[in-house]
Amino acid sequence: MREEHTEVLIIGAGPSGAVAAALLRQQGRQVLILEKEQFPRFSIGESLLPQSMVYLEQAGMLQAVVEAGFQHKNGASFARGEERTQFDFRDKFSPGWGTTYQVQRADFDQLLADQAAAAGAEIRFRHEVLAVDVSAAAATVTVRPAEGDSYQVSADFILDASGFARILPRLLDLGIPSSFPPRGAIFTHLEDRMALGSFDRNKILITVHPQHCDVWFWTIPFADGRCSLGVVAETGFLERYAGDPLQRLQAIVGEDPGLSGVLAQADWDTPARQIVGYSANVKSLWGPRYALLGNAGEFLDPVFSSGVTIAFKSASLAAACLQRQFDGVAVDWEADFSKPLRAGVDTFRTIVEAWYAGTFQDVIFHPRPSPEIRRMISSILAGYAWDLDNPYVAETKRRLAALETVCSP
Repeated sequence: MREEHTEVLIIGAGPSGAVAAALLRQQGRQVLILEKEQFPRFSIGESLLPQSMVYLEQAGMLQAVVEAGFQHKNGASFARGEERTQFDFRDKFSPGWGTTYQVQRADFDQLLADQAAAAGAEIRFRHEVLAVDVSAAAATVTVRPAEGDSYQVSADFILDASGFARILPRLLDLGIPSSFPPRGAIFTHLEDRMALGSFDRNKILITVHPQHCDVWFWTIPFADGRCSLGVVAETGFLERYAGDPLQRLQAIVGEDPGLSGVLAQADWDTPARQIVGYSANVKSLWGPRYALLGNAGEFLDPVFSSGVTIAFKSASLAAACLQRQFDGVAVDWEADFSKPLRAGVDTFRTIVEAWYAGTFQDVIFHPRPSPEIRRMISSILAGYAWDLDNPYVAETKRRLAALETVCSP
């Protein structure tokens, strides 16, 4: 079997893999990306958070993203029955970007992969990782291309950016059950035909089901008059509805008068898809000669669009660790990668848990919010979950619990 070597092998050419590759190329590292799919390909996770712009800028990709013509995003709107509220991410506690984009991931991921390739990373599409061995001095993977014979690649270090495929957790038996109940999502793209002025296309719309506080919808407008629409609920709820995925999605949307009104003229022109059991966790985010990035390590829930931001943060932390490691400096991957990454993830986890309990919904829909506290919450929703100057990041559980008590109806 043919064998070759690279300094850093990245599994997956999605956002975390592309950004990690670009950052490593800035260091002069040799980078090989193996991607099972052929880009462009469909993916969800289409509403970015402003914090993500920091990492795109760091990776040298910001200009390309800005010039791509994606839908501008400056905040999030929430609807629950007759209640309405919105957060403008420019009005936040933390310094930094207050705007970002809502993107068709097929185009966005292709753009980032192209930028990584332009920076000097080699990308091989339709090359599937079948096996991995991290027990020797160099990590080795066995690869099956779409055409030709299988081969092996040894690497000084592996970054798993394979997303929901979770290649290393699967091959190295790293997975553990998520603390969240099994939920699923049914989603599609459609021509929304929203009346001018009826909807703020600069914001994602999150709608709470009128009878079930733990069921919610996303509506993400794109720049071309289309939008992404999905519903998230525990799998038992979704299974109550008959028909194909699109019919089931239409039936559930039909139960909310507000969202039905927004989409009254929509052309449902694309079949719907469904994913279930997407939440995941792992025993460790790193090991000998490897680290897990983004969804390959842990995925919480799509409700606050944190997935891509967490992916970018993990890529940035890993690249910084590898720079020191290749320079001969001892790196504590637990202290320098895992703990900092999990700190922000845990902040998101706390508000996700409170969202499904309904208590965080009471906070954001409170009719007389404190402007200062609202800016602190806005910062977290904008992705600044690592800003320890924000009291609601430094002490998320304690402060949020106290706030929920005050805001309880």
